[in-house]
Amino acid sequence: MGEYRNLDWRDIAPLIPRSDDYAWKLYESDPIRRPYILEAIEFLQLPEGSRGLDAGCGIGLQTMLLADAVGPDGHVTGLDISQGFLARGKDVAGKAGYGREIDFKHGDIYGIPFEDGTFDWIWSADCAGYQTRKPVPLIRELARVVKPGGMVSILVWSSQQLLPGYPLLEAHLNATASGIAPFTSGMAPEMHYLRALGWLESAGLEQPLAHSLVGEFQAPLEEAVRAALLALIEMRWPDVRSDLPPEEWELFERLTRPGSPQLILDVPGYYAFFTETLFCGRVPA
Repeated sequence: MGEYRNLDWRDIAPLIPRSDDYAWKLYESDPIRRPYILEAIEFLQLPEGSRGLDAGCGIGLQTMLLADAVGPDGHVTGLDISQGFLARGKDVAGKAGYGREIDFKHGDIYGIPFEDGTFDWIWSADCAGYQTRKPVPLIRELARVVKPGGMVSILVWSSQQLLPGYPLLEAHLNATASGIAPFTSGMAPEMHYLRALGWLESAGLEQPLAHSLVGEFQAPLEEAVRAALLALIEMRWPDVRSDLPPEEWELFERLTRPGSPQLILDVPGYYAFFTETLFCGRVPA
């Protein structure tokens, strides 16, 4: 399932307590997310030896991939508001052998604890753009810590088809409060995170660009991929029971509960995909 430098993916499991539910889901979903994360990083062509910030780094898995991209003479700082995530990230990166190339810092992306122009680039996956605060000031804050000519990039969830054969159920799941989060009913259309190109332009960034990446899967599924897909489904539609009619909730449970005789992943010829979209722009030189 791949390695992070000197650490096999499976060897990360003992460093992430299962009691830390969301951190465990980040780890468990990694096998299906890592390929397109690598594709997104490659698309950015980060300069070798450059210095970057992973804003909202979680447990540091992407921080390590970013460090690999900039090479041994580069450096990546992982920033997160969760002390628990940072502790996991330090443990994992340390065991994988990322010594001086990575460090971690506690802080909020709305008030980044670094001086202007500290970094050559900034990356934020599934974090910046998901909040309900005003997005343009956030983009300006991200850009503030990047040097002139440097890149600001954010990666956001954009679509999925995970329940083949149940389009009505999946449409209803997408329309729940969790399904449209962090967007909420009544918010202005320009606040939706897929309007990020407009945010970049309004924040004064140049060369705004969007690029979508696809993760796709088909039967037969490896065990790690099965577990990753179930973790992804849980993260995609949490707490939806109150938003669904009882019969739809029961169907959703039957399709997604491990061990269920109707588990969707056991359907012959199962195929699914999801997309994330990378939005990026450059700080004016």
